[in-house]
Amino acid sequence: MRIIDRYLMQEIVKPLMVISALLLSIFVSYIAAEFLADAASGLLPGRIIAYLIALKLIVSLEFLLPTTLFFSVVIALGRLYADTEMTALFACGVSLNRIIKVVFSLSLVVAVLVAGLSLYVRPWAFTDFYRLRDLAMAQFDLSKMEGGSFYQIPLENRIFFAEEVDHDQNRARGVFLQAKRGSMVQVISAKELYQPNNDGSGKPVLVFLDGYLYEFPEEGQGGHIFGFRESTVSLEGKETPPVKYRVRAATTARLSLSGSPPDVAEWQWRLASPFSAVLLALLAVPLSRTAPRQGKYAKIVFGVIIYALYYNLSATAKSWVETGVAPTVPGIWWVPGLLTLVVIGLLRQQIRDLFRNSARRGHAV
Repeated sequence: MRIIDRYLMQEIVKPLMVISALLLSIFVSYIAAEFLADAASGLLPGRIIAYLIALKLIVSLEFLLPTTLFFSVVIALGRLYADTEMTALFACGVSLNRIIKVVFSLSLVVAVLVAGLSLYVRPWAFTDFYRLRDLAMAQFDLSKMEGGSFYQIPLENRIFFAEEVDHDQNRARGVFLQAKRGSMVQVISAKELYQPNNDGSGKPVLVFLDGYLYEFPEEGQGGHIFGFRESTVSLEGKETPPVKYRVRAATTARLSLSGSPPDVAEWQWRLASPFSAVLLALLAVPLSRTAPRQGKYAKIVFGVIIYALYYNLSATAKSWVETGVAPTVPGIWWVPGLLTLVVIGLLRQQIRDLFRNSARRGHAV
């Protein structure tokens, strides 16, 4: 029986490797597209972009591993059914329970990996991702700007525009800078701008030439206008930006002690991820059953529909808990619970069908 177990395991692992490589390449392209605008404008250096893509890819493994295992089981067992190998195994005394045991063993390995990714790697990766992205976006560097484009520096509440940028001289012409200072809005309009290294304090500075400074409240009337020949503005770009609380970057221990609906939803999502890996793998066993003439990919489309329905329901349940539409108990757990009932029902039906077919063959003999 160990030979059969190894054979079944190999048949599942083969498409697992192929599907993993395919999905990883698709996700890398998708994630990279998110940073194309920042890369083209130069706001994010290529080195940081590559690291941010790597972090997002690590986080996506929590989703990719159960996905690849699900479709690998459907394809592998579907091929065995299509080539009548599964019929031969049943005729030789290999029970469906044996096949379920092999799939379950492999799903446990994947579930352990997913648990580690979900509970520990996910918050670390998102923490590093947000920190690097915020730090890079907070830094103002004229050499990264292009003329004719608006740039928003979120952490400094600034919007910058220049008609022309001379990268050789590190100067810009026809510049506009808007900044918020509490309830006040400051707008600088100048003919020219250059950015020296620093003003001696280690902070980047901008030197505006021949312009006006407009200062007015966000609400109400009043304000001031100042004309200048030269004005120096100190930036905060080289300082570490303030760390904002983000649910996805919070540690699992912190989430477990929180009663906030968004925290509870994130915590339940992390706990449910490894269970989903096991349940989806077991669901693939009855879904893979095909008639000999149907072909090994006959159930792929149906599998995609079931898979998409499950994850859409999970995402919807998580959103309901986050927004307070649904209570935190049972929270999102009704979705894995529903899938558990479906898996048990389908496996029991398949076992009954096998016993019924076996009895018919016995009577025929």
